[in-house]
Amino acid sequence: MKCRIAWALPVLLLLSISIISGCQDRQATKSPPNVIIVITDDQGYGDLSCHGHPVLKTPNLDQLHAQSTRLTDFHVSTTCAPTRSALLTGHYNNRTGVWHTIAGRSLLRQDEVTFADLCTSNGYATGIFGKWHLGDNFPFRPQDRGFQETLVHGGGGVQQGPDYWGNDYFDDTYYRNGQPEQQQGYCTDIWFDAAIQFMRDKSQAAKPFFCYLATNAPHSPFSVKDKYAASYQDDPEVVNPAFLGMIANIDENMGKLLTYLDDSGLAENTILVFLTDNGTAAGVFLDKDQHVVKGFNAGMRAKKGSMYEGGHRVPCFIRWPQGGVNVGRDLDDLTTHIDLVPTLMDFLNFAKKDNLDLDGISLADVLLGRSERLPTRTLITDTQRIEWPKKWKHSAVMREQWRLINGAELYDLSEDPGQRTDVSADHPAVVERLRKDYEQWWTDIVPSFENTPRIVLCSSNEPVSLLHAHDMHMDQGFNSVPWNQQMIRRGAKSRGWFEVHVPAEGRYRFELYRWPPHTGHSLLDSLPAPDVEPNSTMGKRPAGVSLQIAHASLQIDEEEFSKETSGAAQSAAFESHLKEGDHQLRISFAEAGGEPFVPYYTVVKKLD
Repeated sequence: MKCRIAWALPVLLLLSISIISGCQDRQATKSPPNVIIVITDDQGYGDLSCHGHPVLKTPNLDQLHAQSTRLTDFHVSTTCAPTRSALLTGHYNNRTGVWHTIAGRSLLRQDEVTFADLCTSNGYATGIFGKWHLGDNFPFRPQDRGFQETLVHGGGGVQQGPDYWGNDYFDDTYYRNGQPEQQQGYCTDIWFDAAIQFMRDKSQAAKPFFCYLATNAPHSPFSVKDKYAASYQDDPEVVNPAFLGMIANIDENMGKLLTYLDDSGLAENTILVFLTDNGTAAGVFLDKDQHVVKGFNAGMRAKKGSMYEGGHRVPCFIRWPQGGVNVGRDLDDLTTHIDLVPTLMDFLNFAKKDNLDLDGISLADVLLGRSERLPTRTLITDTQRIEWPKKWKHSAVMREQWRLINGAELYDLSEDPGQRTDVSADHPAVVERLRKDYEQWWTDIVPSFENTPRIVLCSSNEPVSLLHAHDMHMDQGFNSVPWNQQMIRRGAKSRGWFEVHVPAEGRYRFELYRWPPHTGHSLLDSLPAPDVEPNSTMGKRPAGVSLQIAHASLQIDEEEFSKETSGAAQSAAFESHLKEGDHQLRISFAEAGGEPFVPYYTVVKKLD
């Protein structure tokens, strides 16, 4: 017996070592997970059938909802670009320099590190498909911010100023890796098809990937093939059939994505996140107090742009089967977009970087069942949309069930989810606590406001710079810039300046245009109204009016130039010797006897 035991012990030891070694080898060689973030534009919390919408059908998003952990009290910024800046950096949007969607305040500050940057430095392939909306010039373009493959429209939406002229959602020209490329099909279909091809290419190359799939739909203009909107046309409770039709098309594409992930075997080890960028834009009608009078918003007050819940509470679904994210679970703790970067960093085992100093927290322990609840904390969102942020402006301070609006109104969502009754007088201690939290947040964030993002002129990364009126900082007295192509066609006028950086001293040429340079139109040309896509909900667009431009001027810091213009010319040009450094650039046209206004397009070239 002793001999048999003596013989067996070395064998068992060898088997144990072999098993342990094998487990370690498998752990060491386990493939890192892929990451897909799908973010839609202007779709609210209530714009899903799984959230109770009585008319809209979203079976594929409902399927993802059933397979995910759902963040039921998840909040973003109240408009497009601010949400995207916070989502991709883990910082409050005001800290990143992005507190507007136009006017030079939608540019992601150069020193911000994006999740795409982190993925690239950790060996991931990165791609963006759809909407970027954080700058169209160096150093703000997606290819400058960690994305290795890009297919995007310009500006904040199709038909905005920086977008390719004449795009209308169908057979558009988008920018692939910075170059215009003609596409075939509907915008949302194009984004999903390109994203799936990217995933296919990277998975075949055994390369982990981060895919950022950011649709411009269902943002206005509300255009989709009739077949998607038809079932909503005659319902008296539907506010905008085309808006719901655009979501139905998104849902169809989500089905295509889910099927691809299943069929390719990628679903198990892919972290799939679905969210939207703000509250519904066109799913409801509101009364003067921002309460819903028509449409559906899951019982919430207000919509996109508002400090009330309907402006910033949105869906967020997270699925990762192999990683152990719970299926079919609701996480009811207060969460926000700035939490996603730290959460994904933990999921991917990315090294923590002290210089990031993230505003969000990781949700990983709760999502993976290692912890029951998140720590209680105060979160803040606001709507600024001005040149410099203003304290308390359109703000919501959130803690547990409490919402402090504009520093004054207090709502208890556990008793009043529709925010109809201000209970600030009944809970002065809560108001005091939330005001104190806001004051600390404001004091911490204010110093970052002075670090203004500047477009870099004629760098080696972008030798010719094309400036758009969309990104001009506004003078006082103006409430908008000509940010979309309809405004440009109508000849909308505004005035202001560009914040720019000159990387190398030399002589520069500035060419001021009425129409996009590649179209070849002269300063005085008028344009016919574009054709309307057949069998679609597309509305008619305006003709391009002739502006009787007679004068042009340029001011760079204190140096000024001016000249009379030639109506037959495409542009008015100026040349100036510029020193390296930061500058303020003012450029303008004027009609005879009229006030100056910004040219819609300006080309900048370095001559020496």
